Amino acid sequence: MMTSDDAAIIAEGVDKRFGDHDALSGFGLRVPGGTVCGLLGPNGAGKTTAVRILSTLLRADRGRVEVAGFDAAREPAQVRRNIGLVGQYAAVDEVLSGHENLVMFGRLHHLTMRAARTRADELLERFGLDDAGDRPVDGYSGGMRRRLDLAAGLIVAPPVLFLDEPTAGLDPRGRSEMWQAVRSLVGSGVTVLLTTQYLEEADELADHIAVIDHGRTIAEGTARELKRRLGGDRVEVVVHRHNDLVLAGEALTAAAGAPADVDPDALRVSAPSSDRVRTLTAVAAALSAAQITAADIAVREPTLDEVFLDLTSHRDRETTR
Repeated sequence: MMTSDDAAIIAEGVDKRFGDHDALSGFGLRVPGGTVCGLLGPNGAGKTTAVRILSTLLRADRGRVEVAGFDAAREPAQVRRNIGLVGQYAAVDEVLSGHENLVMFGRLHHLTMRAARTRADELLERFGLDDAGDRPVDGYSGGMRRRLDLAAGLIVAPPVLFLDEPTAGLDPRGRSEMWQAVRSLVGSGVTVLLTTQYLEEADELADHIAVIDHGRTIAEGTARELKRRLGGDRVEVVVHRHNDLVLAGEALTAAAGAPADVDPDALRVSAPSSDRVRTLTAVAAALSAAQITAADIAVREPTLDEVFLDLTSHRDRETTR
């Protein structure tokens, strides 16, 4: 098993072209063993292509790809023996029971019947499905099906697991169940590459985040490091009346020394601040002088959604120049 000092996934200068379209252009990524890496990007950014190349389902046009210590171009069979892949859609058979599904996957991985049954029992217990193991899957909730799908991807206990939008379509309870399952995997030493459209999910699970756009990694770091790119905290003021929004925005802009964003629907203005105490004091004084009573004044750190929008909008502006 790899240690946290080893790179479980390496991609360097990876290109992939489909006709006239560059799906990946110099894509790079490095994921330490025993961690979760969140791969984020808008639709069409190249996330799925990257996962397919890393999991040997596609071959890169150029560049270096190494997974679990094996070169994906020269040793694809070795890579496949050391990875699991869970796609966006459940691959389990709804007519079979949970236990029968896992036994089937075990047999497909060339386990003996006895070993497949033992492994199925282990995984059902690990993912909290042992009480439902003998029931047909068509009676499972969405979260249970996704946990079963995750279990199927772990039949051979791979050190590296690719999760392509594993909680797509799940309700909050199902997503929470999957998050707990992923944390359990990482706690046992598995390396996870996670693609997701839910930025809250990346914030919750990922030790490291890579943002991809137009086939290239445009930013990397922890969630906190990426949030700091927006300039620290944000001060928010919520007013009672639409008529107060303009004056509140002007007051906050002056206090923060940066243009305030206005959200008319939420009756809210917000601006980045490098000195929260000074900004709060100044904006409170300005509102009082303008005889505006705030419904709320608060300080918060930027969200990952705001970081994502800032990063990808910058990239869009650069490509249209």
